[in-house]
Amino acid sequence: MGEDPGNVSAVEDLRRDIDQTRAGLGETAAALGAKADVKGRAKERVHEIKENVAAKTPSSAGQAGAAVKQNPVPTAAIVAFTAGLAIGWLLAR
Repeated sequence: MGEDPGNVSAVEDLRRDIDQTRAGLGETAAALGAKADVKGRAKERVHEIKENVAAKTPSSAGQAGAAVKQNPVPTAAIVAFTAGLAIGWLLAR
């Protein structure tokens, strides 16, 4: 039952090669699965765009919106006055 030592080494080498090939195939299958997941990729892209917009939007824009919500009467008065001026100017022409 003594095996040839050269034969044992060759079998171990083959097993190692098979394990490496399996690992490589697993990685390839995972990469292909990720590329085929259109819905998941779209969600990631939307998330990236939201982050980019949030990074580019100045914080003062959010503060202005909050100020309008807290003081709607002065804001409405300014809008009405401006609209009145524009309408008056157009009618005068």
